[in-house]
Amino acid sequence: MSTPAQTPLRFVTFEGGEGGGKSTQLRILADALRQTGEAVVTTREPGGAPGAEEIRRLLVEGEPGRWPAEAEALLHFAARAEHLAKVIRPALDAGQWVLCDRFADSTLAYQGYGQGLHLAWLKQLRARVVGATEPGLTLILDLPVKTGLGRAREQQRYERMGHAFHEKLQAGFLAIAKEEPTRCTVIDATRPIDAVAAAVRAAVAKRFGVQL
Repeated sequence: MSTPAQTPLRFVTFEGGEGGGKSTQLRILADALRQTGEAVVTTREPGGAPGAEEIRRLLVEGEPGRWPAEAEALLHFAARAEHLAKVIRPALDAGQWVLCDRFADSTLAYQGYGQGLHLAWLKQLRARVVGATEPGLTLILDLPVKTGLGRAREQQRYERMGHAFHEKLQAGFLAIAKEEPTRCTVIDATRPIDAVAAAVRAAVAKRFGVQL
């Protein structure tokens, strides 16, 4: 007898390289869900909770080589542990949708594929910190590196890490999507905002069986 498929958590993460429009698409989706009467929490990583926001400043400010890659990954997971405990899990337990601008896939992409840390070690950290609170859907907004960096409004540490780093980053996100095709959907972010938003809504409707 087959086991019933587990219902995905109503936890949607937006991933991808710089300049892909993640925050814009997150806001558009949140508005669409609220218009159907759903309660929605929007948040971001690194950050999303008071202590995690303090760690965010350590990660996004300063020179590109400020932290060894291992220290940087651990800072991300420290912030994520608080974010999960104080924001994400309580919201999900209350029956709310959670939409998050970046999550654990970014650590795998940035510190793993981009900075060369062992993927198995990062996945072990993810399993320990995230546990069963994996996103029900991850939307990877994909576009050429040159286009994305040209769109990026802020020039913080990660934006200044160089074109070659960002090429590895893009390849990393696509590899994650290929490894987890049920959870991840790649969306062409070179299209106009409305077209990307329509693709986002379609992916959410398909994954969660909702009308948007």
